[in-house]
Amino acid sequence: MKTLIIAAGCALAMLAGTAQAREWTEIRIAFDVPYEPFEYRDEDGNLTGFEVELAEAMCQQLEVTCELVIQDWDGMIPGLLARRFDAIMSSMSITPDRAERVLFSEPYYNTPGGWFGPESFTADVTDKSAMEGKIVGVQRGTTMDSYVTEELGRIVTVKRYTTADDMVLDLEGQRLDVVFVDYPVGEQTVLTKPGFREVGEPVKLGEGVGVAMRKRDTALADMVNGALRTLKEDGTYDTIMKKYFEYDIKM
Repeated sequence: MKTLIIAAGCALAMLAGTAQAREWTEIRIAFDVPYEPFEYRDEDGNLTGFEVELAEAMCQQLEVTCELVIQDWDGMIPGLLARRFDAIMSSMSITPDRAERVLFSEPYYNTPGGWFGPESFTADVTDKSAMEGKIVGVQRGTTMDSYVTEELGRIVTVKRYTTADDMVLDLEGQRLDVVFVDYPVGEQTVLTKPGFREVGEPVKLGEGVGVAMRKRDTALADMVNGALRTLKEDGTYDTIMKKYFEYDIKM
């Protein structure tokens, strides 16, 4: 766990916003690591990535202390509801089912799911007869998991993983035929390895990714939404995004 004390950046303009900022002097934000390029540890063991840097900038904008918490994906929403942290900023797609349990911010990025596999994989991933009997890897509890389960669950074997790294290891070990993951994750974990390629067209899923908070924390949600809008307007979001992506993921 790493705590960052971030210096004051910019005063909130409205009195209501200032009152909220005084109430929320610390925000504990949860990340599932590794999920490169969104959140991961660098060679020195420091937590970094697109969402980590965006969270740090958001906290600076809000003039609050920001505590970054590592949490396995399966325990994200239960941990939030149990008050082990205040927000989830870990590529959580906005879905109707999740929105019944948590309060989402406005979406701050949207990337498609991507099909990746060995160069020898020739099946058409859109052809159910061609996919019959294949073993498909997904990260458990993600929108990619839901998509494969709903579209292909009756004809393929779906193997679910806690981390993307474990899934890629099984793909390399030929224990999977193909994986369906968040496209940037596939770019940086699969396409960087020799003998692997994109094996299908990207698939746009859901309403985008948002910061998840407890339903009653509407003041926090207002703060988060305001800060994210400011970061987009003043160019900070774009500066961070261009460090990790060669294309626009902003919503």
